[in-house]
Amino acid sequence: MTADQSLHSVPSISQPDVERLLAGVSGDPHAILGAHEASAGKTKGVVVRGYHPDAISVDLVLETGASGPMRQWRDGLFTAFLPGATLPFRYQLRFKFANDESWTHEDPYRFLPTIGETDLYLFNEGTHHRLWEVLGAHPRTIDGVDGTSFAVWAPNAMRVSVVGDFCAWDGRLLPMRTLGSSGIWELFVPGVGDGAIYKYEIRTSSGATFLKTDPFAFKLQQFPGTGSIVVRTGTYTWGDNYWSGHRRTADITREPVLIYEVHAGSWAHTDDGTQSLTYREMAPRLAEHATSLGFTHIEFLPIAEHPFAGSWGYQVTGYFAPTSRFGTPDDFRFLVDTLHRAGIGVILDWVPAHFPKDDVALSRFDGTALYEHADPRLGEHPDWGTLIFNFGRTEVRNFLVANALYWMNEFHIDGLRVDAVASMLYLDYSRKAGEWVRNRLGGRENLEAVELLRAMNTAVASEHPGNFTVAEESTAWPGVTRPVAEGGLGFTFKWNMGWMHDTLEYFATDPIHRSYQQGQLTFAMVYEYSERFIMPLSHDEVVHLKRSLLEKMPGDEWQRFANLRLLLAYQYTRPGKKLLFMGTELAPTAEWNHDLPLDWNLGKQPMRARFAEFMTELGKLYHAQPELWRDDYDPSGFAWIDVADTANSIVSYVRRSGNSHLVVVLNLTPVPRENYWIGVPGASTYRLALSTDDTRFGGSGYQVPDRLEPQPTFTHGFPQSIALTLPPLGALVLVPEYTGDELSSQPVREAHQ
Repeated sequence: MTADQSLHSVPSISQPDVERLLAGVSGDPHAILGAHEASAGKTKGVVVRGYHPDAISVDLVLETGASGPMRQWRDGLFTAFLPGATLPFRYQLRFKFANDESWTHEDPYRFLPTIGETDLYLFNEGTHHRLWEVLGAHPRTIDGVDGTSFAVWAPNAMRVSVVGDFCAWDGRLLPMRTLGSSGIWELFVPGVGDGAIYKYEIRTSSGATFLKTDPFAFKLQQFPGTGSIVVRTGTYTWGDNYWSGHRRTADITREPVLIYEVHAGSWAHTDDGTQSLTYREMAPRLAEHATSLGFTHIEFLPIAEHPFAGSWGYQVTGYFAPTSRFGTPDDFRFLVDTLHRAGIGVILDWVPAHFPKDDVALSRFDGTALYEHADPRLGEHPDWGTLIFNFGRTEVRNFLVANALYWMNEFHIDGLRVDAVASMLYLDYSRKAGEWVRNRLGGRENLEAVELLRAMNTAVASEHPGNFTVAEESTAWPGVTRPVAEGGLGFTFKWNMGWMHDTLEYFATDPIHRSYQQGQLTFAMVYEYSERFIMPLSHDEVVHLKRSLLEKMPGDEWQRFANLRLLLAYQYTRPGKKLLFMGTELAPTAEWNHDLPLDWNLGKQPMRARFAEFMTELGKLYHAQPELWRDDYDPSGFAWIDVADTANSIVSYVRRSGNSHLVVVLNLTPVPRENYWIGVPGASTYRLALSTDDTRFGGSGYQVPDRLEPQPTFTHGFPQSIALTLPPLGALVLVPEYTGDELSSQPVREAHQ
């Protein structure tokens, strides 16, 4: 190799730039290191500069195999000039050390940036909807060289380096470059590939240096490890085309929605009980189990990576990483794919309201309050000891919106249940006077959070037709499920927390006192059509000494089971979509414990086996009768028959869809009722579609006629009525035997009355 080892002056290098590089605070190492066009007098060529603070010498190795020594200009900084060479110029550097070891590698500083100007503009504008394809770690091949490009947002850092085993975790070796004023640091590192563990070493203006995991990491180590892991994407072959096609054209609001809420770590363990099932082990078992009970969707408690299992996933440190507790990202794809092939949708619990203070994650990411507010009155959550995103910062908003879209793009997720929306919407949420800051209009509403939620819902609706979002919102904020164009937040559904709390409190009441509280059971219909609701009986209601659903019920064992069947029949037959937490089908006496699997042996007990049969039949009834779901959000789909019989604690109502209907009657006391008359809409024979008191389900088997003939007696606003035999603590579902054109009249009493 012919090389002139003098430094040369073209291109010129400022001494301060060199000093910043050697001091480890350079924001543009590529300006000095790598290959650059240069000239020595009239001779043009390429100058190559390499840096390793511990090297005693460096050889420049050409792609032909020829090599030669470079000149040491400063400690660790070496240079060589090659007359006549042109860019692009391919080479390697061979660093030699005092212990006679050497390290030969492709020079990271000879490669162009992997991020374009449009990407930077969209990110800073807050509208880059595929941001995960730009930031983070991406294995790729550039100029025939395999490696990984790294990019991270840290606008206030003095220096950012990518570190890992590939550089002995030495932050001096792979400093990244800043890309204009974007705040993004970038570097392509040859030789780094799938499975490599890495972090970012960040140096602040105060001289502090610390390590951070990648906010866009696709995989993270489990505790006590905290490293990010390089993962190659695009390696999974999906088989859910039929499901995805149906989803795009369906109207979820007019379909059956019966959700099974699952905590992946405690749904089931291996046969020896030592560990949770992996994603792949869980997939076929969960699909079969959910299908057998009629569930249409699985809703997973947060799957995004979280270090503390006791948070149930609600303290996220890896927003783009499915937890590696149960396998790889492709393993999670397999789980979703398996459920889709079985006809089951997948919902993820998503947590944009807050994030933990773990030093290795988002907290003060570049030494400043970057993702969070600096002011603790805005940036810290008093309930959970966590930090609150700065929703008004465009890059943070982009991070969250892109994250929502990421799960739908990369993992084919059908819906997101957004956690703790109420805490996002109100600046004074759980705060006393003086502990919060008013918005720019002087109010308590978090206007920036509102804009984030609207942006997220708009993006989901635009880019993923047929997908949906669900708000866990416990206040009377108006228009949660109203379209954004009409001033709403744009969610598809909202959890009906009021219904859940009122209903559980009612059912926990001894039947002897229920006559005084019937309004608590029926009150939710007053506001039923203000939003599109999902009725949850969720994980939050069976922990922290709240007792299991069965143990909430009053009475002896028979009455507790009868009450539980009655509760679920009421939930399934009233308006709104449904959600049950895993294990409800087993009717456990113990509360849920995230460290233990569900006690599947309960299903072998006779009473619980009968209860499981009830759950199966209830699921079949729900699917078979469109009246129970087709017009959930149309006031014409529901009407009370009689809600005034508080003395007997009996409630009856009609569910409709078009010209078809069915009748539901609830006897909420253990006293059977003979010859109990109610008005009905149809004049034809009614058949008994379900009795929760059936002996097959563990009921008393109180004799109820299979067929009922209406009589021409005006009752409850209808010109005909039927005489019922009501079993104790039982629900009856009656379906008319007509073709659809025999509906004789509408009731006088409407749902809102």
